[in-house]
Amino acid sequence: MTVDPNAATQSFPGADPDHRRPGAARFLVPALVAAVVAVGLGAYGKVHDPQGTAFNIAGFSSTSAVKSWLATVAFAFALVQIVSAFMVYGKLRGPSWAPALHRWSGRIAFLVAVPVAVHCLYALGYQTYSTRVMWHSFLGCFFFGAFSAKMLLLRTQRLPGWLLPLVGGLAFAVLTLLWLTSALWFFRTVGVTT
Repeated sequence: MTVDPNAATQSFPGADPDHRRPGAARFLVPALVAAVVAVGLGAYGKVHDPQGTAFNIAGFSSTSAVKSWLATVAFAFALVQIVSAFMVYGKLRGPSWAPALHRWSGRIAFLVAVPVAVHCLYALGYQTYSTRVMWHSFLGCFFFGAFSAKMLLLRTQRLPGWLLPLVGGLAFAVLTLLWLTSALWFFRTVGVTT
């Protein structure tokens, strides 16, 4: 059997037009997972009996200092995330390894933020005794919900080009507000201490 290299390429039968149209489940599932994560964390934090402390690290004066420094490290890596996202999307010139920088800075930011969240939920719970604390509790739960949605959307095919940057920007904005209502507040109230 011989193949004519000049012959027209074989075309496959077109898919059903409804099959090509993006389904609402591609957006609904990440949104529902985000809501379940956020509400689940909030509910756990509200019904859990706060233990007062979950960990302490030698060399730090208090658990609040540990959390403030970990939150600051997470926020610094989130800033790298934003800059590298602009590089990945072609809004800033960047090195060829910008996508790897984006992925790894996000992973590190998340891994550093998890102990802070675990301590907040286990040791303090979902608190509402002041406006700052109420917003911090709400935003903490919301952040992990938004992060869950972003991770699910990363693997979704044929997303609108604006959706992933929007969800990523939302996660960054919420993390910024979390840092402002916790670490920055601590450093301004207690002082920059270890």
